[in-house]
Amino acid sequence: MANESKHSIWIHLADVKPIALSINKADESTYREAENLVNTLWDKWMKRFDENSSSHEVLARVAFQFARLYLTYYQDNSSVNDFLTDFESKLDEILVKV
Repeated sequence: MANESKHSIWIHLADVKPIALSINKADESTYREAENLVNTLWDKWMKRFDENSSSHEVLARVAFQFARLYLTYYQDNSSVNDFLTDFESKLDEILVKV
């Protein structure tokens, strides 16, 4: 959408140097929520894992967890989409016969 206003934000993830992003202003709450989710899980896991795990290792675990969740939901969504496509096709066949 060409008319959406862009603006710059900084996100702070774990103890990594802040990251500058240029985003659509309307999407800022989504970015902030994602930033919060990552930091919440990182904080929790920093306390959970022993001192042998570095901050970056814990952040890698967090990234892996979110990637795994994304893939799980993507696969589930694909299965639902396949089911609905098949259902629509069968429904069309039934309606044509009527």
